[in-house]
Amino acid sequence: MSDLTTWLKERTALNLLSDETLQGIEPFLEEQCYPPNYTVTEADTPPTGLYILRKGYLINPQSTQFTVGTVINLQALILNQPVRQTLITTEDCEVWFIPATQFQIVLEQYPEITQAFSGVLSERLEKVSAELIFEQQRQTILRPYLVPKVKRGVIGKSRYAMRLRSQIKEASENRKPVLIFGEPGLEKDNIASLVHFNSSYRRQPIVKINCATLQVSGADLWGRVGGKMGLLEAVGQGTLILNNIQELPSELYQPLAELLIHNTYTPVSRSDTNLSPPKINQARIILISEKIIKAIDQGIEQSIKVPPLRVRKADIADYVNYYANLICRQQKRRKSPLTAEALRRLQAYDFPNNLRELESLVERAITQLEGCAEITEEVLWPSQGRKQQFRVNLLNQYTALRKFLRSPWYPDRINYGFTAFVFALIVGILFLAPQDRSENFALNLFWAWWWPICLILFPFLGRIWCAFCPFMIYGEITQKLSLWLWPRQLKKWPRQSAEKWGGWFLFGLFVLILLWEELWNLPNTAYLSACLLLLITAGAMIFSAIFERRFWCRYLCPIGGMNGMFAKLSMTELRAQQGTCSAECNTYQCYKGGPKKGEGLETGGCPLYSHPAQLEDNRDCVLCMTCLKACPHRSVQFNLRPPAIELWTTHQPRAYEVALLFLLLNLVFLHSLPQLSHLLKLNFNLENFSLHSLVSILLLSVPALLPFLAFKISQFAFNTFSSLKSRSFVELAYGYLPLVLAGNLAYYLQLGLGEAGKIIPVTLATFGVSGEGMPIIIAHPAVIAFLQGTTLIVGVISSIIITQKIAKQPFKFLLPQHLCIIILSGLFYQLIV
Repeated sequence: MSDLTTWLKERTALNLLSDETLQGIEPFLEEQCYPPNYTVTEADTPPTGLYILRKGYLINPQSTQFTVGTVINLQALILNQPVRQTLITTEDCEVWFIPATQFQIVLEQYPEITQAFSGVLSERLEKVSAELIFEQQRQTILRPYLVPKVKRGVIGKSRYAMRLRSQIKEASENRKPVLIFGEPGLEKDNIASLVHFNSSYRRQPIVKINCATLQVSGADLWGRVGGKMGLLEAVGQGTLILNNIQELPSELYQPLAELLIHNTYTPVSRSDTNLSPPKINQARIILISEKIIKAIDQGIEQSIKVPPLRVRKADIADYVNYYANLICRQQKRRKSPLTAEALRRLQAYDFPNNLRELESLVERAITQLEGCAEITEEVLWPSQGRKQQFRVNLLNQYTALRKFLRSPWYPDRINYGFTAFVFALIVGILFLAPQDRSENFALNLFWAWWWPICLILFPFLGRIWCAFCPFMIYGEITQKLSLWLWPRQLKKWPRQSAEKWGGWFLFGLFVLILLWEELWNLPNTAYLSACLLLLITAGAMIFSAIFERRFWCRYLCPIGGMNGMFAKLSMTELRAQQGTCSAECNTYQCYKGGPKKGEGLETGGCPLYSHPAQLEDNRDCVLCMTCLKACPHRSVQFNLRPPAIELWTTHQPRAYEVALLFLLLNLVFLHSLPQLSHLLKLNFNLENFSLHSLVSILLLSVPALLPFLAFKISQFAFNTFSSLKSRSFVELAYGYLPLVLAGNLAYYLQLGLGEAGKIIPVTLATFGVSGEGMPIIIAHPAVIAFLQGTTLIVGVISSIIITQKIAKQPFKFLLPQHLCIIILSGLFYQLIV
C-alpha cells in the first residue's frame, strides 16, 4: 500500500473499505488549498464533490470544529442529497478532493462503498430511532412535572435578600443535594428553580413532584425492573425537586437517605428473585420542606433557610411594587404606587402566610381601587398580629393629641416651668408651715390628693406620673448642671447587676418607707413627709450625677417600681410597629437619640433605654413621649387596649415584683392597724414603739401567707386530680394585682373624698388665716362607703378574670386562689368600709 492509502485507512472514516478499494480511489484524489474564511460547502446546495481534510480546521455556524481526516459530503453523494451544513475554513487548509462526477464513477466501479456506508447509515438510523422512542417515553414521564421557567428572582435589598442570593449562587456551583426549608408561602420551589437555572446544567430538564403523591414503594421515583422508568432515570442530568419532604411516606426515608449519601438507587422489583443492581444517579436532588427531617438530614451537605417575611420588612415595599406592576399589567391599568401610611400598616403585620398572603392582599387592594391612583391603607386589610389585636391607635384617631404630645409643652415646659417650682414650694411649706394635715395644704395635697389620683390614673394612663415626676426633674437638672461644671463621660448602666438586684433594692427601700410612715405618723407630720420627698429626690440626684439618663427611675426608685407594676393594668400603652422599625429605621433615634431627621425631632433618646418596638409591658415606659418626638417614620403608637391584656399575652413575671405586690397588699392591713386591733379585740398599745414596730413588721409579712397557702392547695389539686401542670406561684401571683390596687384605692378614697375638698380652708389656715365659712366639697359617708365597696367588688371580679386568663386552666383547680381573693376582699371591707 502507498502512504496515501495507509493514511486514508488510519485517519478517515473510509477505513471501512478494503485496501483494494482505497487503492482504486487514490488516483481520483486531487490536492487543493483554501485560504482562511473560505466557504468549502454551503448548506442545501448540491454537493460539488468529496472532501477529505488533510491539514487545518473547518467550522460550521454552530461552532463545531472539524479536524484532519474528516470526510465531507460522503452521505450526500451516496444518497444523492443536498449538502447538510455550511463549512468554513478557520486557517489555511489542504484537502483531498474528488469531483462529484468522478465520485459517481468510483461508486459504479466499487459498489462496496455504497454497501459499507448503507450499513453504517442503517445502524445509525436504528440507534436514532431507539433514542427517539426513549426520548418520547422520557418526555411522557417528565411532562406532568416539568418546571418551564423561574417565576421571579429574589426581590429586595435587605441583608436577608442578599444572603439568600449568595446561598443560591453557592448551591448552583455544585451538584450536591440541597435542602430548602422555611415557613409556608415563601415560594421555596422558586428558590429551587433559581438554583437549577443558575447552574451550568440549566439546559437539562427540571421537574418537581409533591412527596404526598408518591407511591409508598417509590416506583415513580426509582422505576420498576423491566417496566416503566422512574423520574430519576428520566430526568437524566437535570434536577429533581422533591417538594414538601415532610409529607414523604416514612417507608421512603431509608431509600432516599441512600440516594443522598451514596448517589445510588434500586428500581422496584415485583419479586425477590428479579432484583436489579443499584443504579448510579445522575440527577441533582433538591429537597423542599417546612422543617428538617432527621431521618434524611445526614445525607444533606448544604441547606438554604428561606427567611420569613416578618423579618424582611425592609423588602415589603419592593415586593408590593413588583406585585402591583405585575397585576396592573395583567389588568391593563396604570401602575398604582403604595402610600407611606399603607406601607407602615403592612410592615406592622407579621404575614403568617408570607409572600403568598402579601400577593393576595395587593391583588385585592388593586381590585378595590376605583378612581384612586395610589394604594392607600383604607384598601389594605391585613389581619392583626398578636400584639395589634384589640388595639386602637389614639394618635391616628386624634391628631390634636399627637400634636400636643410632640410639642415642647409635653412634658418639658410643664416640668421645668411649673412642676420644679411647685415641688420646691411644697417642700418648703412642709418644713415651715403648721405640721398638722388640717392646717397644711401641702400635706393635704400629698396625702389626700396625690395618692388617690395617682392610684386612679394607673388603670387609665399607666405610669403617666413618672413623666412629670419632680424627683427625676431635679435628677436631670443635677445631671446637666454637673456636666456643665465638670465635663465628663457619665457611667454606663451596670445592667446585669441592676436587673438582678435593682428590684430588691427598691423593695427594701419601700419597706423602710412604709415602716417610717407608720411608726412616725408621716401623714400628719409635715416635715417628715418633706424629708421623705427629699430622700427620694436625693437618690435621683445622686444617681443622675453618676450614671447616664434615668438609672434611678429604671431600677431603684420605690415609687417608680410601684408605678411600673400597677401600669400593667392600664388600658393604654405606648408601643411601636416592629415591622416599620426593622424595615425603615437604621439610626434608632428613639432609643439612642440624635439630630432632627424627617419629621423626627432632635432628642437625647429614651431616658429609660427602652425601645418602644421591644416593649412587652408598661413597666419600663414613663410616657415621656421622647420616642414619639424622635421617630421620623410615624412608627410610635399610643394604643387603647383591653386593660391588663399584657398579663396573659406578652408578660414576663419577676420575683421582686411579686414581693412588692404582696407588700402593697399587706400595706392595706398596716394602714388599718387600729381597725384590725379593734376587730381582733387585741387592743394593741401603739404608744409602745417596740410593740408598734413588731406588729407593723408582722403586718407587712404575714397576710401574704394566705395567697401562698391557697397556691399550695391549688397545686395539690393539680397533682392529685389532673394531668395538667400547675402554673408557678410567681405567674399566678399577678392575678392579685387588681385586688391590691382596689384595696389601696379604697383606703385612700376616704382621704380623697373626705379631706381633699377642704383644700381652700386648709390653704388659708396654712398662712394663719381663718378658713371658716369657706366652701368645701366632702362626700357623704354613705357615698364614700358605696364607692369603696364598689371598688373592692371590681377588684375581686378583675382579679378572678385575670387569674383565669393567666393560668388558662380549669376554674375548679384555681378555686383556692379565687376563694383567697374573696376572703382578702372581705377583710379589706371590714377594715376599710
